[in-house]
This record gives sequence, C-alpha cells and structure tokens, in this order.
Amino acid sequence: MKKNMKLNFMLMSGVLLFGMYSCTPGAQDYSSYVNPFIGTGGHGHTYPGAVVPNGMIQPSPDTRIYQWDACSGYYYADSTMNGFSHTHLNGTGCGDYGDVLLMPTVGKQDYHAMGEESQQMAYASALSHDNEVAQPGYYSVFLDRYQVKAELTATKRAAIHRYTFPKAEDAGFILDLDYSLQRQKNEEMELEVISDTEIRGRKKTVYWAFDQYINFYAKFSKPFTYTLVTDSMALDEGGPLFPTAKALLQFQTENNEEVLVKVGVSAVDMDGARKNVEAEIPEWDFNGVRSAARESWNNYLAKIDIETSDKDQRVMFYTALYHTGVQPNLFTDADGRYLGMDLKPHQGSVEEPIYTVFSLWDTFRAYHPLMTIIDPDLNEAFIRSLIRKQHEGGVYPMWELAGNYTGTMIGYHAASIIADAYIKGYRNFDVEDAYKACIRVAEYDTTGILCPPLVLPHLMPQAKYWKNKIGYVPCDKDNESVAKALEYAYDDWCISVLADAMGDEPNEEKYAAFAKGYQVYFDASTRFMRGLDSEGNWRTPFNPRSSNHRSDDYCEGTAWQWTWFVPHDIDGLVELMGGRDAFIGKLDSLFIADSALEGDMVSADISGLIGQYAHGNEPSHHITHLYNYVDQPWRTQELVDQILHTLYFNDPDGLSGNEDCGQMSAWFILNSMGFYQVCPGKPIYSIGRPLFEKSTIQLKDGKTFTVIAHNNSRENKYVQSMVLNGKKLDKPFFTHQDIVDGGTLELTMGNVPLK
Repeated sequence: MKKNMKLNFMLMSGVLLFGMYSCTPGAQDYSSYVNPFIGTGGHGHTYPGAVVPNGMIQPSPDTRIYQWDACSGYYYADSTMNGFSHTHLNGTGCGDYGDVLLMPTVGKQDYHAMGEESQQMAYASALSHDNEVAQPGYYSVFLDRYQVKAELTATKRAAIHRYTFPKAEDAGFILDLDYSLQRQKNEEMELEVISDTEIRGRKKTVYWAFDQYINFYAKFSKPFTYTLVTDSMALDEGGPLFPTAKALLQFQTENNEEVLVKVGVSAVDMDGARKNVEAEIPEWDFNGVRSAARESWNNYLAKIDIETSDKDQRVMFYTALYHTGVQPNLFTDADGRYLGMDLKPHQGSVEEPIYTVFSLWDTFRAYHPLMTIIDPDLNEAFIRSLIRKQHEGGVYPMWELAGNYTGTMIGYHAASIIADAYIKGYRNFDVEDAYKACIRVAEYDTTGILCPPLVLPHLMPQAKYWKNKIGYVPCDKDNESVAKALEYAYDDWCISVLADAMGDEPNEEKYAAFAKGYQVYFDASTRFMRGLDSEGNWRTPFNPRSSNHRSDDYCEGTAWQWTWFVPHDIDGLVELMGGRDAFIGKLDSLFIADSALEGDMVSADISGLIGQYAHGNEPSHHITHLYNYVDQPWRTQELVDQILHTLYFNDPDGLSGNEDCGQMSAWFILNSMGFYQVCPGKPIYSIGRPLFEKSTIQLKDGKTFTVIAHNNSRENKYVQSMVLNGKKLDKPFFTHQDIVDGGTLELTMGNVPLK
C-alpha cells in the first residue's frame, strides 16, 4: 500500500509540475496519468527512462547488469544505479542493449572491475526512490554518492541530459562504451575525443543480436579534460581479459551548476549519430525538449478517452497505452539512412522510415490488432518495414532486433499481421509482394537467408519441412513440435485468407488444408494436444502440467495452455473435443485445475495463473473469450473481470509477466474497453466486461467509436444487454467495420449472470 501511495504522490506531483506542458490551453494532460514504474518490479521488465513514441533512443537508468531481471537494465528493488545508457528493450524475456553509459561523478573516478558476479560498476551510486521521478518523456533521480541531480529527456533520435552538480574541484563524467547489459561481447570498439566538448564512438556487440552496431556522438555544454582507459581488464583476478573503452572527463563546478549533455545514436555510423543530434536538438534547451516530448505523448495517449472514478484504473490504462507506444523503434537516421538486414547502410527516406524491435510472437495477438484501431497508418508502416527486411535478409523475421534475425520464438506471424491489416482494409503496402513473402516463410527453404549459422536452424526450423512433407511435426524430429505446429496451422490459415484475396485458388486450398493440421495433435484419450512421433505414437510419459523450458513439445507453456491455440477454427476445436458440452467442461477445468507445475526446469514465463490458465504469457491471451463462442458469455465476463482486477496493478509489481513489447498492455487496453479480437485475420471482436463507464476511441477520419457501460460497478460485472447504434445484439460480437463506421456500443451491466 505504501508503494501505491508513494507512486500516486509522484504522479500528482507531476501533474502540478507540468501544468505548463499541456499541448494546447485547456487540453487534457494525459501524461499525468502515466506511471512508468509499473512493470519495473516483479518480472515485468519495463524501464522508466525518457523516451518519445517509437523513438530510436531510450535514455534510462541501469541498476543491474545481468540475469533475467536485468533485461531492461532497471529493477525497482535495487538500491544502486550504474548510470544512464541509451538503448533499452521494453518488457522482453531476453536481454540486450544497454549501450553508451554515462555517469556523473564527483571525486575519484573509480572504474576497477567488481567481479563477474557483481551487478554494480565501481562508480555506481546509491539512490532512493523518494528522490526519483519518471514521467512520459522525462526521468530524474538524485545520486546520493555524488550529490548530483540527474535529469533526462529525449527526441526521437537524440537525448539531452541535465546534471546539477555541487561545488567541486573534481567533478566529471565516466562515459563507458564497453558497458552493456548481460555483459555482451565487444567485438569491435572505437572511442575518440574530437574536441574539449565532443566525444564519439562506435562498437559492435555480440549477444542476442549477433551483429549489433551502435554509434554515438556526445556534446557537452562545459569543456573538459580527459583520460581514455583502453587497457584490457579482467573482471576477476586471474580471469580472462576483456577490451575496455572508457572516457574519464574532468572539470570544476560551482554549487548547483548545471552541465548538459546531448547524445545521439545511430546504427549506421558516427556521422549519422552527430546529424541526429544536430537535426533534433540544435540548442541547449532542455525544458523545450522536455515539453515537446510530453506533447508527443499527449498526442499519442489522446487516441482513447476513458471515464472512470477509479484513479488507479485510469493510471493503469494510460500506462498500458504508454507501453504500447514505446516500440517498435525508429531505425532510420535524420539523413534517411538505416542499417539493413544485410548489415549494410541503405539510403532510405525520413518520410518512409524503417523500424526495429519486432517481437512478433507476442505482438500479433493484441498489439497489432490494437494498432489497426488506434493508428492503422503506423501499423501499415510497420508492415512496410517487415517487407523491406525480408527483401534485404531473405525472409520475414520472427523476432527482429537492431537489423538482426535473432531466430527467437516460433511461428511466422508476419503472415498474421499482414492478413489482419488486409482483411480490415488497410493495404498501403505492396500486397502481392507481402503475400509472396508469406508463402516463402511458410516453406522450408534455408537458402538465401542472411543470418549467422547458429540462428538459421531456429529461423528456418525443420518443423516446416515435416509439416509440409508429411502433414505434421514429429516430436522426435524437432523441439517444441506441438506449439510450432499449432502456430503454423494458424499462420497457414492467414496465408489462405491472403491467397483467397489474391485469387490464388491452388494456394488457398493448400494452406486452408494445412490450417486443419491442429487436428493431428489432439489425443482423445487425454483430451490434450500432445506430441506425436514419426512412427505415429504419442510421446510418453505425458503430464499436462509438465514444463521443461524451451526443451519439450510446447513453447513457454504446457499442454494445459497450448491445447486451446486454434483461434482460426474454434468450431472445429469444439467438435474435436466432443461437442459443446464437452468443450465447456474441458474449458472449465482449465480455470479450476491445480496451479502446480512440474518438471526439472519449469518455464518462468508460465505465470499469472488462474488454475492452469497463465495470463503472464501470450499463448493464453485469447482463452477467456472462448466461452462466447459456446454461448456462455457470462463466463468470459467474470474471468476477464478477475484478470483485470487481480493481475494488473498500479504498482512496480503491476504485471503478471513480461510486458513483451506492448502485448501485455494491449490485452489490458482492449479488454478494459470491453472487447477483444480472438483471431487476428478475422475482423470480429468478442465482447467481455468493460472496466470503465465510457471509452471513446478517436478514429483517423475524425469519427469516434464509444463503449458505454450503464450501471457499471465492481459488483456489476455481467452484461445484461448489448445495443450497437440503437440495434440490440443477440450475440456478444461485432465487427471491425462497426468500429471504422463510428458509433456507440451500449452495455447494460448487472450483478447476476444472464444465462
């Protein structure tokens, strides 16, 4: 409770402090409702730094270096800070980035190695959350060790820092280029002081992204003297030596003297990083940049208006919307250049930018469907980026990071994103080109793909070969066979939708048949989706609650969670399970089963459990709405209500699992407004249980779509009647076109199920 009170106080302080920063006189300051600390505790893996929507640069504090809860660099439970690096990932389950770390110092600049197991750099400072502020586009903290106040804000491609120093003869900065999250291998490094106020550098790191290139340019408002540290260093005595590249900057300061730093980054070269600074922060106007950043967030957050008397729910909603705007990230420099998937510079266009950080396994489910509602133009830009990437690299990515194929996760969900946009009428991309590339990624073909050899078998797994050759993926031929096959069936259905639209009848029939492939894995004796070997035998022993993380027949889940992944053919799944009553009984059992998990290495991603339903990871996200398809909408309503009220909080530990690049938040946004798209590619929304008295979506053509919940309260969680534009609905569904056309969905709520 104390955490909530403290965070709410900080948010209220932000409202008072930033009244002057509203985008227009009298406009709503949506940013005042955002709490960037949500998800920085638990395993949410978010970060609180200063960013703008879809920005290239992410200046944010780093409190730890390695292990799972360092994926974003910041963990709320920590009490020390290593400094401020400029690239971060939002809510991922894998770590990378943490590039170009800057730390102000007073006194001796200590940079000795602290040991391989230490989460702290030698120059780390203690901090108190009481002296820390995070708001959209702004971050501030007081560094106890140095008695320095640090402030950060940003544009899309550059950051500006403001540090308030005490009076000191030995003030300065440590600029640490060899630092990174997860202690990545620095394969190339260059650090150069080019004047008494300017530094630039470049490096190539090898980690999750095998070839991550980062270039930076930094300009200081105060001249400095310097020492470069470039000797190799061992983390532990007698251990291996690692290359070092640190700049120790020194100067004198008066009491409360402000020193500013402008930093630009680029994946292309150091000149690109410099141009990004010069184009976007030509002056030393910290407050002006801060105001513009807040205005950009207010414009993004203004896409949806809600009415509620619950202040925490308002904060949770706009923080969720904020988290959806953090990525994908701009990857095109101010001069139009970008780094391609071939790891070569390309001259592109600022008006037609390339983006990076595509966590498609997560985001195809709710994030991209949300974007088709609130910003379909931007979603089309993402699709154009994906099309460009497959041209340069040979195939669509599964999880793209910094112009790299990572080969992480499963499926080929670019097909889902493209089919969903197309079927909703958003086609500002080369549809024929996109369609052909979907067929390419669905086939087993390892030729012509530019990626490291270790990545290739994950990016193009043999599971595709077996699926196409014999109709299923044998569990003795490839890992995670059931999960891969179920997602392939869905993605192949998406391809069949596109093939039908293209008039390609042979491929429409072929991929529609593949879409039925899920049926092979259903074992009627156990009533679960189950691994089948190349001889046609079920894998034994079988335990539906067993998990061996990334080394069994499922992907970050169990048979309990994966059995339901047939979003494109729910009627077929109902029939497979023995009909409506049998399906309902099995679905009921999911939510009341013992939550215990078993196995030698249970996946930590299986979290947020209600029975064996796991809301903390993506494969479960559509399941609560399956009751609507078998005429038990009250069960959808009460389960959605339970999740909204028990698995999301206005607190650092406010998420039940990794944020996963906006997916966890997109689920909350859609469901809190009262609906959800179960199957991207089918433009149908399933009605659940709205949190708010009223939600209004601002559509791109000036129209609005409003959901009104009459008689809404915590107790009144059941829908009694549904009226869309004055016409009563008999079923809990409506279409995307209903949203596009604008209008009002009115739900009357009550405290008893309407059966």
